[in-house]
Amino acid sequence: MNIHIEFLGTGTSQGVPVIACDCPVCNSTDKRDKRLRSSIFIDTEGKHIVIDCGPDFRQQMLRIGLKRLDAIILTHEHADHILGLDDIRAFNWVQKKPTDIYAEKRVVESVKRVFNYVFSENKYPGVPKMDIHIIENKPFKIDNVDILPIRGLHYKLPVLGYRIGNFAYLTDMKTITEEEKQKLLGLDVLVVNALRKEIHRAHFNLQEALDLIAEVKPKHAYLTHVAHMMGFYSIENESLPKNVSFAYDGLKLDF
Repeated sequence: MNIHIEFLGTGTSQGVPVIACDCPVCNSTDKRDKRLRSSIFIDTEGKHIVIDCGPDFRQQMLRIGLKRLDAIILTHEHADHILGLDDIRAFNWVQKKPTDIYAEKRVVESVKRVFNYVFSENKYPGVPKMDIHIIENKPFKIDNVDILPIRGLHYKLPVLGYRIGNFAYLTDMKTITEEEKQKLLGLDVLVVNALRKEIHRAHFNLQEALDLIAEVKPKHAYLTHVAHMMGFYSIENESLPKNVSFAYDGLKLDF
């Protein structure tokens, strides 16, 4: 299985003010310090899949020039991971069909509450169209692509990461059981959240992410969902183990 991925966003709303920030990282001229909300694009077996659909989704899709989207998989229901779903209507229009959305039942209920107009009986013309697929922590398929969910906790909220072939993507996790860690063995690439250096009650900090990487031993790991408090990419990336890198928006990988 050949996989192409592109990091659509590697940042987070955590610790970022709603007004213009005057911190050195946010004003860096290094594009690797400019982090949109975390999401990733996967191209494998002829399928175009996006994991998570935050408020920056439209900007991300325009940047990569995506013409076809086969499915969106959601990790959980927080705003920075679902609020871009309204913008799938462009793909509905071009592809002449609803977009397939895969998520747990609880997450689907949140999507239906937030985007109630999408699911109303008397729909306004032009609303987004979604085909909902409820998943559990069990293997599932998107056509010919096998996907293995990985359960973790985001503080007390259950979230899902996903493994496709020898690639796995985890975000917004703080704890993961030994049983679930077994699903992360034998990876070529692991993407895992690392919010900041300081301890956080709901996210892996840098050391916790590095500890997980050391335990499951992927060939290479990339850190995502990074807050501006982490510091400059050019400095912090140099301090990481050889098989670990900070991801950045627009980073492309083929393996």
